[in-house]
Amino acid sequence: MHDIQTLLALYGGWLVFLNVLVEQAGLPVPAYPMLIAAGALAGGAGGWLAAWLLATLACLLADSAWYMAGRRYGGRLLELVCKVSLSQDSCIRQTQKLYLRVGVRSLLVCKFMPGAGALSTAMAGLTGTPYRRFLAYDLAGSLIWAGSALLLGALFSDVVGDVLALLATYGPLGLALLAFLLLIYVLMRGLRRWVLVRRLRRIPRLQPEELLRWQAAGRAPIVLDVRPGTGAALPRIPGAIAVDLAAPLAELPLAEQPAGIVIYCACPNEISAARLAARLRAAGYSDIWALQGGYDAWARLAGTGQS
Repeated sequence: MHDIQTLLALYGGWLVFLNVLVEQAGLPVPAYPMLIAAGALAGGAGGWLAAWLLATLACLLADSAWYMAGRRYGGRLLELVCKVSLSQDSCIRQTQKLYLRVGVRSLLVCKFMPGAGALSTAMAGLTGTPYRRFLAYDLAGSLIWAGSALLLGALFSDVVGDVLALLATYGPLGLALLAFLLLIYVLMRGLRRWVLVRRLRRIPRLQPEELLRWQAAGRAPIVLDVRPGTGAALPRIPGAIAVDLAAPLAELPLAEQPAGIVIYCACPNEISAARLAARLRAAGYSDIWALQGGYDAWARLAGTGQS
């Protein structure tokens, strides 16, 4: 770990800038530990301030790119980003729920939550948050996030120095152990997801083309939208009813013998929709489908121009 100290001494804030930019761009390269080390080894107020401003600039550049991408590509971008998540099925739903509950203020804290930074900034673009408002909150959130790490490093510089010295001595063994534990964790999460996807494959999928034909012919199945916050900020299929995925079945607005039930979400493999469909089938309802591709697939075919 002496290499980190040497690099910080030579390049200081620019190394922090690059690390933060790469992390905020979405790559799994944590920047918070580097910021703490930079705070401990800054060597004065000038070095501390330079690292703080350059880290904030890196956040603003990456976040603005996510904002623009979210504004242009919408839900398709969220789905693409969540495909690299270990919790793909809840990734989009939880991010939407956070943003639609507290709005742009979520940018003040989202960087402290793993995986939420890029998705929250993309949500700001998707929901049409004005760029000036987005930039103001993103600037404040970036200053808080980067400043907290640098402050921790400055306050506990002696402890950070001891940790770096310990890692320099036992680093390879410790890193090997951490890598092994991480591998076990990823394999367990992957196995759980594989089992879940296989179990929910039994739920039939309805193609968006078929739903459009039904709508054109006057057939009126009940359409349930399990995306969070759809009633307030996101477009939905005409006639669809926004429901809470975790709500008791007795609270769902369903007829005793509905003419079919179509459920859609905004997640890979239609998992959230299939979860609710499985609960309804277990409760005795029949003719239930999860909409293949969710709202985005339907909107592209319907020519609404929304995604």
